Amino acid sequence: MKTNGMIKRGLTALTAAAVLASTFVGLTGSIASAQDAGATPAASASASPAAIGAVDTSKCWTTPPTFAAGYAQWSVAPQMVIDPAGKYTATMSTNKGDITIELYAAKAPIAVNNFICLAGNGYYDLTLFHRILAGFVVQGGDPTATGRGGPGYSIADELPTDLNYDAGTLAMANAGANTGGSQFFICLDDLSTKLQKNYTIFGKVTGGMDIVTALGQLPVQASSQGEVSSPVSRVGIVRITIVKQ
Repeated sequence: MKTNGMIKRGLTALTAAAVLASTFVGLTGSIASAQDAGATPAASASASPAAIGAVDTSKCWTTPPTFAAGYAQWSVAPQMVIDPAGKYTATMSTNKGDITIELYAAKAPIAVNNFICLAGNGYYDLTLFHRILAGFVVQGGDPTATGRGGPGYSIADELPTDLNYDAGTLAMANAGANTGGSQFFICLDDLSTKLQKNYTIFGKVTGGMDIVTALGQLPVQASSQGEVSSPVSRVGIVRITIVKQ
Protein backbone atom coordinates (compact mmCIF):
# COMPACT_ATOMS: atom_id res chain seq x y z
CA MET A 1 0.00 0.00 0.00
CA LYS A 2 1.52 3.32 -1.04
CA THR A 3 1.16 6.31 1.24
CA ASN A 4 2.57 9.79 1.08
CA GLY A 5 5.40 10.90 3.37
CA MET A 6 3.15 12.47 5.97
CA ILE A 7 1.02 9.35 6.31
CA LYS A 8 4.11 7.14 6.52
CA ARG A 9 5.48 9.30 9.31
CA GLY A 10 2.07 9.26 10.92
CA LEU A 11 1.85 5.47 10.87
CA THR A 12 5.31 5.19 12.38
CA ALA A 13 4.57 7.69 15.12
CA LEU A 14 1.25 6.12 16.00
CA THR A 15 3.11 2.90 16.60
CA ALA A 16 6.12 4.41 18.33
CA ALA A 17 4.24 7.16 20.17
CA ALA A 18 7.52 9.04 20.16
CA VAL A 19 6.81 12.75 20.08
CA LEU A 20 8.50 15.29 22.33
CA ALA A 21 6.48 18.39 23.20
CA SER A 22 7.47 21.57 25.04
CA THR A 23 7.63 21.61 28.83
CA PHE A 24 4.27 22.11 30.53
CA VAL A 25 3.67 25.75 31.30
CA GLY A 26 -0.10 25.63 31.26
CA LEU A 27 -3.13 25.77 29.06
CA THR A 28 -5.75 28.45 29.60
CA GLY A 29 -8.38 29.03 32.24
CA SER A 30 -8.67 26.19 34.72
CA ILE A 31 -5.74 24.36 33.18
CA ALA A 32 -3.46 27.35 33.68
CA SER A 33 -4.32 27.59 37.38
CA ALA A 34 -3.01 24.09 37.97
CA GLN A 35 0.14 24.86 36.02
CA ASP A 36 0.75 28.03 38.04
CA ALA A 37 1.05 25.79 41.06
CA GLY A 38 3.88 23.99 39.30
CA ALA A 39 2.01 20.74 38.77
CA THR A 40 2.27 18.54 35.76
CA PRO A 41 -1.25 17.83 34.43
CA ALA A 42 -2.74 14.75 36.07
CA ALA A 43 0.28 14.44 38.33
CA SER A 44 -1.21 15.59 41.61
CA ALA A 45 -1.18 12.93 44.31
CA SER A 46 -4.36 14.43 45.67
CA ALA A 47 -6.38 12.99 42.80
CA SER A 48 -8.76 10.42 44.23
CA PRO A 49 -10.99 7.73 42.73
CA ALA A 50 -14.51 8.86 42.00
CA ALA A 51 -17.76 7.39 40.78
CA ILE A 52 -18.72 8.55 37.31
CA GLY A 53 -22.31 8.08 36.36
CA ALA A 54 -23.26 4.49 37.17
CA VAL A 55 -19.64 3.31 37.30
CA ASP A 56 -17.81 3.15 40.62
CA THR A 57 -14.26 3.74 39.42
CA SER A 58 -12.92 3.49 42.96
CA LYS A 59 -12.97 -0.28 42.44
CA CYS A 60 -10.82 -0.26 39.31
CA TRP A 61 -7.68 -0.97 41.33
CA THR A 62 -7.23 -2.64 44.70
CA THR A 63 -4.01 -0.72 45.40
CA PRO A 64 -3.37 3.02 45.08
CA PRO A 65 -1.22 4.44 42.30
CA THR A 66 2.39 5.45 42.71
CA PHE A 67 3.67 8.88 41.70
CA ALA A 68 7.37 8.20 41.20
CA ALA A 69 7.08 9.31 37.56
CA GLY A 70 5.41 12.57 38.58
CA TYR A 71 1.93 11.35 37.76
CA ALA A 72 -0.30 8.42 38.65
CA GLN A 73 0.79 4.94 37.56
CA TRP A 74 -0.40 1.47 38.47
CA SER A 75 1.40 -1.87 38.30
CA VAL A 76 -1.57 -3.70 36.78
CA ALA A 77 -4.43 -2.95 34.41
CA PRO A 78 -7.77 -2.07 36.02
CA GLN A 79 -10.30 -4.69 37.04
CA MET A 80 -13.41 -4.94 34.90
CA VAL A 81 -15.98 -2.58 36.43
CA ILE A 82 -18.12 -1.76 33.41
CA ASP A 83 -20.98 -3.72 31.93
CA PRO A 84 -19.91 -4.72 28.41
CA ALA A 85 -23.59 -4.72 27.45
CA GLY A 86 -24.04 -1.18 28.75
CA LYS A 87 -24.07 2.02 26.73
CA TYR A 88 -21.54 4.64 27.79
CA THR A 89 -20.95 8.18 26.59
CA ALA A 90 -17.85 10.24 27.32
CA THR A 91 -17.77 14.02 27.35
CA MET A 92 -14.23 15.22 26.76
CA SER A 93 -14.12 18.80 27.96
CA THR A 94 -11.20 20.64 26.35
CA ASN A 95 -10.08 24.23 26.51
CA LYS A 96 -11.48 24.57 22.98
CA GLY A 97 -14.92 23.05 23.68
CA ASP A 98 -16.65 19.77 24.47
CA ILE A 99 -16.39 16.57 22.45
CA THR A 100 -19.01 13.85 22.94
CA ILE A 101 -17.99 10.26 22.28
CA GLU A 102 -19.99 7.05 22.14
CA LEU A 103 -17.89 4.30 23.72
CA TYR A 104 -18.02 0.81 22.20
CA ALA A 105 -18.20 -1.28 25.37
CA ALA A 106 -19.51 -4.37 23.59
CA LYS A 107 -16.83 -4.36 20.89
CA ALA A 108 -13.86 -3.27 23.01
CA PRO A 109 -14.69 -3.84 26.70
CA ILE A 110 -11.07 -3.87 27.85
CA ALA A 111 -10.23 -0.55 26.19
CA VAL A 112 -13.48 1.10 27.30
CA ASN A 113 -13.06 -0.14 30.87
CA ASN A 114 -9.49 1.13 30.88
CA PHE A 115 -10.52 4.54 29.51
CA ILE A 116 -13.35 4.91 32.03
CA CYS A 117 -11.15 3.86 34.95
CA LEU A 118 -8.40 6.31 34.00
CA ALA A 119 -10.93 9.10 33.43
CA GLY A 120 -12.64 8.38 36.73
CA ASN A 121 -9.35 8.58 38.59
CA GLY A 122 -8.45 11.95 37.09
CA TYR A 123 -5.66 10.62 34.90
CA TYR A 124 -6.65 12.61 31.83
CA ASP A 125 -7.43 15.82 33.72
CA LEU A 126 -5.29 18.77 32.58
CA THR A 127 -3.36 16.80 29.96
CA LEU A 128 -2.29 18.15 26.60
CA PHE A 129 -2.90 16.96 23.07
CA HIS A 130 0.75 16.40 22.27
CA ARG A 131 0.44 15.46 18.62
CA ILE A 132 -1.66 16.88 15.79
CA LEU A 133 -1.32 15.96 12.12
CA ALA A 134 -3.74 17.78 9.83
CA GLY A 135 -5.95 15.35 7.96
CA PHE A 136 -4.66 12.49 10.07
CA VAL A 137 -5.03 12.42 13.87
CA VAL A 138 -5.24 14.34 17.12
CA GLN A 139 -3.40 12.35 19.79
CA GLY A 140 -3.49 12.67 23.57
CA GLY A 141 -3.70 10.73 26.80
CA ASP A 142 -0.09 11.21 27.90
CA PRO A 143 0.38 13.17 31.16
CA THR A 144 3.97 14.00 30.15
CA ALA A 145 2.96 15.35 26.71
CA THR A 146 6.03 13.66 25.26
CA GLY A 147 4.34 10.71 23.58
CA ARG A 148 6.23 8.41 25.93
CA GLY A 149 4.11 8.52 29.07
CA GLY A 150 1.72 5.83 30.16
CA PRO A 151 -0.18 4.40 33.13
CA GLY A 152 2.46 1.84 34.07
CA TYR A 153 0.79 -1.20 32.49
CA SER A 154 -0.42 -2.42 29.11
CA ILE A 155 -3.76 -3.80 27.95
CA ALA A 156 -4.58 -6.44 25.37
CA ASP A 157 -5.56 -5.41 21.86
CA GLU A 158 -9.15 -5.80 20.70
CA LEU A 159 -8.52 -5.31 17.03
CA PRO A 160 -11.47 -4.23 14.90
CA THR A 161 -13.09 -6.51 12.38
CA ASP A 162 -16.28 -4.72 11.39
CA LEU A 163 -15.16 -1.18 12.33
CA ASN A 164 -13.06 1.22 10.30
CA TYR A 165 -10.93 4.28 10.99
CA ASP A 166 -13.53 6.78 9.85
CA ALA A 167 -13.36 10.47 10.72
CA GLY A 168 -14.17 10.85 14.41
CA THR A 169 -13.05 7.34 15.35
CA LEU A 170 -11.46 7.00 18.79
CA ALA A 171 -8.70 4.39 18.92
CA MET A 172 -5.82 3.30 21.12
CA ALA A 173 -2.30 4.33 20.20
CA ASN A 174 0.30 1.68 20.83
CA ALA A 175 3.96 0.70 20.49
CA GLY A 176 3.21 -2.70 19.00
CA ALA A 177 0.89 -5.58 19.72
CA ASN A 178 -0.77 -5.52 23.15
CA THR A 179 1.10 -2.41 24.35
CA GLY A 180 -1.77 0.08 24.64
CA GLY A 181 -1.94 2.02 27.87
CA SER A 182 -3.53 5.45 28.09
CA GLN A 183 -2.75 7.19 24.81
CA PHE A 184 -5.46 7.49 22.19
CA PHE A 185 -6.07 9.24 18.92
CA ILE A 186 -9.08 10.66 17.11
CA CYS A 187 -9.15 10.34 13.32
CA LEU A 188 -9.48 13.65 11.49
CA ASP A 189 -10.38 12.03 8.17
CA ASP A 190 -11.33 8.64 6.77
CA LEU A 191 -8.13 6.67 7.31
CA SER A 192 -9.61 3.28 6.47
CA THR A 193 -7.30 2.79 3.51
CA LYS A 194 -4.28 4.29 5.26
CA LEU A 195 -4.22 2.51 8.61
CA GLN A 196 -3.91 -1.22 9.06
CA LYS A 197 -6.22 -2.60 11.73
CA ASN A 198 -3.55 -2.62 14.40
CA TYR A 199 -5.23 -0.15 16.74
CA THR A 200 -8.19 -0.94 18.97
CA ILE A 201 -11.24 1.12 18.04
CA PHE A 202 -13.26 1.86 21.16
CA GLY A 203 -15.46 4.83 20.33
CA LYS A 204 -16.73 7.43 17.89
CA VAL A 205 -17.31 11.17 18.14
CA THR A 206 -21.03 11.92 18.08
CA GLY A 207 -20.92 15.58 19.00
CA GLY A 208 -18.33 18.33 18.79
CA MET A 209 -16.66 17.08 15.63
CA ASP A 210 -16.25 20.75 14.77
CA ILE A 211 -14.02 21.02 17.84
CA VAL A 212 -11.98 18.03 16.70
CA THR A 213 -11.67 19.54 13.21
CA ALA A 214 -10.57 22.87 14.70
CA LEU A 215 -7.93 21.09 16.77
CA GLY A 216 -6.66 19.44 13.61
CA GLN A 217 -6.18 22.85 12.00
CA LEU A 218 -4.10 24.39 14.78
CA PRO A 219 -0.56 25.49 13.96
CA VAL A 220 2.12 22.94 14.76
CA GLN A 221 5.86 22.96 14.95
CA ALA A 222 8.63 20.42 14.75
CA SER A 223 9.06 18.13 17.70
CA SER A 224 12.45 17.13 19.03
CA GLN A 225 12.40 14.20 16.63
CA GLY A 226 11.58 16.35 13.63
CA GLU A 227 7.93 15.53 13.03
CA VAL A 228 5.93 18.70 12.47
CA SER A 229 3.12 17.77 14.83
CA SER A 230 3.71 19.50 18.16
CA PRO A 231 0.99 22.14 18.73
CA VAL A 232 2.30 25.68 19.00
CA SER A 233 -0.39 26.57 21.53
CA ARG A 234 -1.21 24.48 24.56
CA VAL A 235 -4.46 22.65 23.94
CA GLY A 236 -5.77 19.82 26.00
CA ILE A 237 -8.29 18.09 28.21
CA VAL A 238 -9.79 19.73 31.26
CA ARG A 239 -11.69 16.61 32.32
CA ILE A 240 -13.55 13.60 30.95
CA THR A 241 -16.92 12.62 32.36
CA ILE A 242 -18.82 9.41 31.66
CA VAL A 243 -22.54 8.74 31.56
CA LYS A 244 -24.08 5.28 31.42
CA GLN A 245 -27.39 5.28 29.61
